[in-house]
Amino acid sequence: MTVKEFNLPDLGEGLTEGEILKWLVEVGDTIELNQPIVEVETAKAAVEIPAKWAGKVAKIFHPEGSTVEVGAPIIAINTDPSGTAPAPAPSAASLAAVEIAGDAPVEPGMIGGPAPGGRTAVLVGYGPKTTTAKRRPRATAATVPAQPPAAPVAPAPVEVAPAAPPRPAQVGVLAKPPVRKLARDLGVDLTGIVGSGPSGSITRDDVLSVSSAPAPAAPAAPAVAAPRVGREERIPVKGVRKLTAENMVASAFTAPHVTEFLTVDVTRSMKALERLKAKRDWRDVRVSPLLMVAKAALVALKRHPMVNSSWQGGAAGAAEIVVKHYVNLGIAAATERGLIVPNIKDADALTTRELAEALNALVTTAREGKTSPAAMSGGTFTITSVGVFGVDTGTPILPPGESAILVFGAIRDTPWVHKGKIKIRQVTTLGLSFDHRIIDGELGSKFLRDVGAFLEDPEGSLLAWG
Repeated sequence: MTVKEFNLPDLGEGLTEGEILKWLVEVGDTIELNQPIVEVETAKAAVEIPAKWAGKVAKIFHPEGSTVEVGAPIIAINTDPSGTAPAPAPSAASLAAVEIAGDAPVEPGMIGGPAPGGRTAVLVGYGPKTTTAKRRPRATAATVPAQPPAAPVAPAPVEVAPAAPPRPAQVGVLAKPPVRKLARDLGVDLTGIVGSGPSGSITRDDVLSVSSAPAPAAPAAPAVAAPRVGREERIPVKGVRKLTAENMVASAFTAPHVTEFLTVDVTRSMKALERLKAKRDWRDVRVSPLLMVAKAALVALKRHPMVNSSWQGGAAGAAEIVVKHYVNLGIAAATERGLIVPNIKDADALTTRELAEALNALVTTAREGKTSPAAMSGGTFTITSVGVFGVDTGTPILPPGESAILVFGAIRDTPWVHKGKIKIRQVTTLGLSFDHRIIDGELGSKFLRDVGAFLEDPEGSLLAWG
């Protein structure tokens, strides 16, 4: 047999370690080339890592929850489980009968190796997966002699592996890894669920709806108070939360923050959204107030390009202000692993319909925990919505490398003076935090004023400002 060790690859963006979230295979499984084998969380995102070789899983070096440095072995794969490969020339190394692949050349089509057409194989999803994993039954005890003994030999004691609890069948269904993990945790069999997601895929809500359904004949268990484990809990700071904390501290104590607020009547924007939803071409697109705020920010950034910039350099004499003539629009998203800020590349070049679709895709991907590191780098301006939590406004901290961030609060029915009379209008409060090294009070105020003016009268603003 030939056993090769697969090291944790460099996941890019200067990351040095990753946490094993979930093993998708077990020792003894037969796996295919490029089959996802493990889900790893870095400081920026959770990614699936595919198998570098086909074969049988010989060993898993680190359990779930372990933090592993890049370059450390995470799994050993027997690439010749049938033992048909030609024997190596007699040497001291060959006597071990196991070949450990360390710095061997990368095979074509593997991660980091050459691919057809001169491309380089990417980390996740390179090459089609045409078959499913084949799992062997767990053996309670087995001994396989390498050669028949010359004379009868007393059998050696065999360690019996404890039987693993049965897990619900998860093969042959369309569902993403976080959904599969949720189903395993809740004991839900995915094969019995009709998916409501794209192409019939099973969503988180599908699993939760099945999990929360009452069992028809199960007797109600008596309520038992959970014992108190302790008065305190210590949670390790790692992954996305660790990186977020480091970035926020660096930003707060590097850029001089200023925050301004503006309360706006957004009744006309909400009516414009309703008219948009009623249009035939928009009936399959989910639209929300965030779309209007994003459009307002993009229009205002075009009028005030200095807001879409960054400060580079240390001392004032050697520093530069870099004005970006493109907008990578960041949207702050709260996930189970912490706050992330993926961005829509070149959002200023998108139509309103394309912007709505990009926002939907960004939010869906973030909720499923599948945002890639590339999607969270290169942002130029960010919007954070606290209104979804019922909060009116806030003073957000700038993402590193950006000079401004807009906060969007809850929309409330409020008594408001409209055309000389007090009426109930839909009102929200905007907040703008900005780097005072780049944006002075006048520029920040004009930008926030224009965002508010757009939301008060979107049609008129588009006509006036092009």
